[in-house]
Amino acid sequence: MKKTTRYLILACALGLPLSFVACNKKERSSTTGWNYNDSKNGGFQKVSYKKDQLGPGLVAIEGGTFVMGALEQDLGYDNDNTEKRVTVTSFYMDETEVRNIDWLEYLYWLARVYKGYPEVYERALPDTMVWRKPLAYNEPYVDNYLRHPAFADYPVVGVSWSQANEYCIWRTDRANEAILVNKGILKAEPNQTDANSFNTDAYYAGQYEGTVKKNVKNLDPNATNKTRSVRYSDGILLPGAYRLPSEAEWEYAALALKGNVKYENIEEKKLYPWNGLTLRSSQGKTQGLFLANFKRGRGDNTGVAGYLNDNADITAPVKSYMPNDYGLFCMAGNVNEWVQDVYRPLSFEDISDQNPFRGNQFTVKQKEGKGAYAKKDSLGRIPRVPDTAGRLIDGTKITKKYDVRDYGDESTMYGYGKTSLVNNRSRVYKGGSWNDRAYWLTPGARRFMDQDSSSAEVGFRCAMGRVGAPGVGKTKRPNFKSK
Repeated sequence: MKKTTRYLILACALGLPLSFVACNKKERSSTTGWNYNDSKNGGFQKVSYKKDQLGPGLVAIEGGTFVMGALEQDLGYDNDNTEKRVTVTSFYMDETEVRNIDWLEYLYWLARVYKGYPEVYERALPDTMVWRKPLAYNEPYVDNYLRHPAFADYPVVGVSWSQANEYCIWRTDRANEAILVNKGILKAEPNQTDANSFNTDAYYAGQYEGTVKKNVKNLDPNATNKTRSVRYSDGILLPGAYRLPSEAEWEYAALALKGNVKYENIEEKKLYPWNGLTLRSSQGKTQGLFLANFKRGRGDNTGVAGYLNDNADITAPVKSYMPNDYGLFCMAGNVNEWVQDVYRPLSFEDISDQNPFRGNQFTVKQKEGKGAYAKKDSLGRIPRVPDTAGRLIDGTKITKKYDVRDYGDESTMYGYGKTSLVNNRSRVYKGGSWNDRAYWLTPGARRFMDQDSSSAEVGFRCAMGRVGAPGVGKTKRPNFKSK
């Protein structure tokens, strides 16, 4: 076997992009006849992208259509989740809720890197006082729940919607930096501080001052340098950013109807993330045990000594119960979970039937006069500004309307502070918690809270958009190929 062939096989096995591989045989454009990835033909690059590029902790969720909002009954007579058939595009989602150890890693990094801006660390601290109650002795949780190693794998709580979003931004940059370091492109920089910290947008804009060990070959024949930094079009870094899932994504992933489908027919609907109408397992040694961590009744959070049914008096470790058919743990019970959406009682009447979501605030990366991106800020990030270009929205040009959280809806009609607590800062959370009755474990149930509020019963998990064809894994659809 020739040395070049061995190198190509090794490169493919390692998953390296084509820009790292010197190919003898050039692929040719079927449109122009010119070679791709050939500096002699201008250097236009085509990169192979054949499989999912999963970020750490994520599971691929194959999208599809489902009935959103279904509930066993509407006990509160809120009528805020009437059934609607929608389609959700394939995406990625965290296998588990974000844990205390994950948040402590985040806090450690903020304290170590943003030494000149200690307020950033202070803003990220969870509110441990969410455990304190005037007529209960919960001080051990106030002192221990976040930081004691016994609770390391328990879901983080006391985190607001706004804090969760900041965590997602941080996690995106750390995951992308790890990719570049592991591929030998950048040198690990444990001593980076303040504005010199790695940020994905700043790196793409050429504003990251970290040490480069190896760059990508530059195929542009007119370029001064023979190598260049990684571009988004290389497909090396993550295809999107970590973020909170939309309400539709979260509900779709929780139901996990994938396991109940045969020839596009859903053979059994679900009330919970598992099959059946009961809350107990019917399988083997776990038969009779609860499938989620919730409050069975008044004063019963855990069961009887000697037979602790759900084996949790408050939260439980994030992998304590069987996963659903997507491989996601605790999509019912343990903690409620923040989603992206702004709450409206009548959202289901208004939202799109393709990737439904209410809460858009359109922004763009700030640019200077000559079109270059603005200089990064004191935290190393490229500033983002409202997109006021007056673009088309649903076929209508809305000049300088970038905040569409109340699109098609007058938020003042809800009488915030007088007759309701609904406004553009009201964010949805779902899933039920250790302190909730079984009613709230149904994926269609929804509640809301101000985006800067927190609770001992609310945590979160992250999601990420997926690129390419929607099919995940082996497809059952016939593959018709032209002869």
